[in-house]
Amino acid sequence: MEFERDFTMTIGGLGVAGATTFPVVNPATEAVIAQAPDCSRGQLDEAVAAARAAFPAWRARPVDERRQYLHAISARLFENLDGLKRLLTLEQGKPFGDAEFEVGGAGMFVQGTATLTIPETVNEDSAERRSITRHVPIGVVGAISPWNFPVILAFFKVGPALLAGNTVILKPSPFTPLTTLKIGELLRDVLPPGVLNIVSGGDQLGPWITEHPGIDKVSFTGSTATGKRVMQSAAGNLKRVTLELGGNDAAIVLPDVDVNKVAPDLFWAAFRNNGQICIASKRMYIHKDVYEPLKEAIVDYAKTVKVGDGSEQGTQIGPVQNQQQYRRVLELIEDSKQSGHKFLLGGDALEGPGYFVPVTILDNPPEESRIVREEQFGPILPLLKVDSVEEAVARANASDYGLGGSVWSADPDKALAIGEQLETGTVWINETQHLTPLAPFGGHKQSGVGTENGVDGLLEYTNVQTVVVRKA
Repeated sequence: MEFERDFTMTIGGLGVAGATTFPVVNPATEAVIAQAPDCSRGQLDEAVAAARAAFPAWRARPVDERRQYLHAISARLFENLDGLKRLLTLEQGKPFGDAEFEVGGAGMFVQGTATLTIPETVNEDSAERRSITRHVPIGVVGAISPWNFPVILAFFKVGPALLAGNTVILKPSPFTPLTTLKIGELLRDVLPPGVLNIVSGGDQLGPWITEHPGIDKVSFTGSTATGKRVMQSAAGNLKRVTLELGGNDAAIVLPDVDVNKVAPDLFWAAFRNNGQICIASKRMYIHKDVYEPLKEAIVDYAKTVKVGDGSEQGTQIGPVQNQQQYRRVLELIEDSKQSGHKFLLGGDALEGPGYFVPVTILDNPPEESRIVREEQFGPILPLLKVDSVEEAVARANASDYGLGGSVWSADPDKALAIGEQLETGTVWINETQHLTPLAPFGGHKQSGVGTENGVDGLLEYTNVQTVVVRKA
């Protein structure tokens, strides 16, 4: 279905207009496509009050009932997949196929989350006493989602928070609020009022949420710099926090790979979603014995990939999502030019409207250069030559980030032994970016605090409670 272009927040199960509005821009055309509601501080207070009022009854529902609500959320997403994907492409820029994968993936993740079980541990069951540790909901959760995957990353938070018995206030990025607001509208007759509230706003809304005394936990996905501010702000009332932050993931390529077979996989490991993925391969350490032929194969493949408006047939990579990030990507490219780095492909912004940057690949820039040390979050990839596996591991680990990493080899066992040396939350062998609602995902070092997904991620939305019964 096609959606009309009016957007309201969801507070206490009702559609609520913003105190004011702000424009939302299509990054492929730079045209304003809609006005989104701008939540006032008073309206946020109303959302918190609605969530707090709904919490006792939601917490009291049997967990199997809450599972059924999650399945109903998933069904509603799938029922409206076509309209939601088109709206997502308009505001985010990604091609229709990628947008469909994201919305459908959100539905699948909610289904998968519904299968998880909150554990209960018997610590002691003696003649004298029985001691049990259980997990209870925290209360009201503030969920803050980013602009690169605004739908699926929102439901990484909403699904487990609701299953654990919490109520939620969800805030999408001001760059991509529309699809999330529309989902809120679609779910108003699915969930009890106040269980899921969705508010949108500018830069001031995030800090209002993280410092609000009526919110008990914040789950945030975004940059490491912003994550540090979230953690600092949440300290006011010792909110629980989950922070899924930046990454500078390294891919290590061994000399035994089949060059022609692995080149497309390595390309998409770096450039899927236009490189705007926290777990994209942002540094590629290639063994010297295979560096030259693999470099050529990756560049040759890159030349076949179509960059353009996500709504146009055949587009495989869309624009950079917003002007702020677009300028940062161009700044990194300019820094490499000024530093004399060799470009194998790309290097200049495309002409015309839209935040388009061509696929850009660099040839072995220095390890200390910005393009290697910083997270690009755009369509730029440095290829880096190493003399040994040991050198690759050392260089991969010499980073403040530790989100994910990958190892590529014809020998999976050898690759696994190398991968286990990486200081990251997730290691992939011969693939990247595979996530599942059944396995925990989180970062080491400055890539985050806590985990999402799996039982570990579910328990992030609970407090531990030990109950001790003295027997007669």
